[in-house]
Amino acid sequence: MTYHIPLLTLLIFSQSISADLLGTGDLGVIIEREPAAIQIINTTSKSSISRITDLGDLSHASVVFSRDARYAFIFGRDGGLTKIDLLQDRIAKRIIQAGNSIGGAISQDGTLIAVSNYTPGGVKIFTTETLELVADIPALYGDNQLSKVVGLVDALGQKFIFSLFDAGEIWIADLKDPAQAKIQKFKAVGKQPYDALLSPDGRYYIAGLFGDRGLALLDLWSPEQGVKRILPDYAKQDEKLPVYKMPHLEGWAVAGNLMFIPAIGQHEVLVIDQSTWQLIKRIPVIGQPVFVMARPDGRQVWVNYAFPDNAHLQIIDVKTLSLIKSLNPGKAVLH
Repeated sequence: MTYHIPLLTLLIFSQSISADLLGTGDLGVIIEREPAAIQIINTTSKSSISRITDLGDLSHASVVFSRDARYAFIFGRDGGLTKIDLLQDRIAKRIIQAGNSIGGAISQDGTLIAVSNYTPGGVKIFTTETLELVADIPALYGDNQLSKVVGLVDALGQKFIFSLFDAGEIWIADLKDPAQAKIQKFKAVGKQPYDALLSPDGRYYIAGLFGDRGLALLDLWSPEQGVKRILPDYAKQDEKLPVYKMPHLEGWAVAGNLMFIPAIGQHEVLVIDQSTWQLIKRIPVIGQPVFVMARPDGRQVWVNYAFPDNAHLQIIDVKTLSLIKSLNPGKAVLH
């Protein structure tokens, strides 16, 4: 028996399918701290497509995306690692891999997900396809102690770099063969590295030191030279001034050859010449900065603040190195 489907029906059906198709590059994710949910949004139409709940503790959540931008990987504070299918609006996989986590990164080739953990201290590596554990790197130091791990980033050559807060060390993990991860350790880099960043060109890994003055700089082009201390004035200057929230080094802004960084415990944004690593200006701001983020074209830098000034945003003009606008969008402007 032969069935004949009218051409008009086929056209209507095909149009209904294509109407639902979305380019993954058009999608974004908004994390809702409470009640632990995310929204998938269309960035062109500026509309919410769907909302996904039951994601655990998102009080310090972060997200990375697969290379094809189809999947978002959510790192929760409760040790949860969740793979979200952005096209199907669903949880593809969710695991609890530790007791207390602080973030993660995806490898250069997009096949591995690394998670940095406070409890138990260390880094765990999973496949992006199935979230299967392929490497477990405990952050051991001293008398068989475990350190909290911070400042985890991905680097060229299928590597991850991270800092050991309690040990004062920086480690490079080579995951070309996940079954036999190779670890290069840099010890005595400074007291209590609390966060870190990778420069946009992938050359420099820079760790902030909560217990020391200055910053720890590792040149990944010449790791044999070891870790150097730079910016000796980058420190909490007034010991009596409370630090309401440590600034995030991932929130440093790079515009041209200038680097804009939040001063610890001070109402300032520091401007650094990246070619010399010297301080060239202090810009007074309304509160203690947490994130300092550059606009994509580098012309402006946006700043948000710790309590009690976390209702404010301020904008710095990169050309004049001065504040040009203050905004008050509401309480608790966070990440």
